[in-house]
Amino acid sequence: MWRSFRIFLLGGVFGAICGIALGLFLFPFLFPPPEAMERLTGAEQATLIADGTFVHADPNDPIHWGKGKVSVYQGTVFLHEDFEVGPGPKFHIYLVPKANVRAASDVTGTMFVDLGRLRAFKGSQKYPVPAGVDLAKYPSVVIWCEQFSVLISPADLTFKPAS
Repeated sequence: MWRSFRIFLLGGVFGAICGIALGLFLFPFLFPPPEAMERLTGAEQATLIADGTFVHADPNDPIHWGKGKVSVYQGTVFLHEDFEVGPGPKFHIYLVPKANVRAASDVTGTMFVDLGRLRAFKGSQKYPVPAGVDLAKYPSVVIWCEQFSVLISPADLTFKPAS
C-alpha cells in the first residue's frame, strides 16, 4: 500500500514539474505578443550610420532563427516591418563589437551594449542607443536569449560613407 502511494506521489510531482516546464516553453508559441508597428520620426532618420539583415545563424536549429532588415541611425536602432524571430522567453537586442557573429561564443566574451528587451517577435521596432556609444565600433546587431545564453539571430552591419 505505502509503496503504491509513494509511486503515485512521485509520479504526480514529476508530472507537475514536467507540465509546468512544458507550459513555460510553449507559452510564447501559443500566446505571442502582438506585432509591433513603430515608426521613425524625421529627426531619427536624419543620419543613417549602417544597415544589415538578420540571418539564421545555425540552419540546423529550427527553433532559434530570425529574418528582416535592421538600420542603425545616430541614437536609434530600427528593426524594419519585415523583422521576425521565432518566439522565446527573454530576448534582448545587443550591439556587438565583433563582425560575422555566428555562434554564442562570439557574443559571450565581448563588451556588448544591451539595448533592452525585445518588445515583439514580429514587426517594426526602435531602440535608443545610449549616449556616448561609438557605433563604428559595433559591426553587428544580434538578438540574444538572455535567459538561456543562446544566439537567436545576428545581423552584420554595412556602414555607410560619411557625407
